[in-house]
Amino acid sequence: MHIYEAAEFSTALSPALATADVTLSEQAARRIQSIGAAEGRPVMLRVAVDGGGCSGFQYRFDLVESAQDDDLRIERDGAVALVDDVSLALLKGSEIDFVDELAGAEFRVRNPNARSSCGCGVSFSI
Repeated sequence: MHIYEAAEFSTALSPALATADVTLSEQAARRIQSIGAAEGRPVMLRVAVDGGGCSGFQYRFDLVESAQDDDLRIERDGAVALVDDVSLALLKGSEIDFVDELAGAEFRVRNPNARSSCGCGVSFSI
């Protein structure tokens, strides 16, 4: 795991980032809702960017029951995804999606800021 200096990323949200265009696809919204229904409780999908992976950064997906004070809430059709303010700068313009393919089913981020990504689709560079 790589450790990045705090100076590399600003945690203060500029007005442009506060309204960052991060979206949730219809498929991702349906999957979040179905997971909540199967677990018998409402859940939200937390999407974060961590340093590490084979390309420098990696996405982390967690199911949570509550949001943090600094989370951006992305809502669609009753489903909620959360992004922390540090990750937001790296996710601006992204779509959070869910794909179900022969190779497997998973949440993915379609990130226009990523210059490259590795074959697993979880790791990327800027």
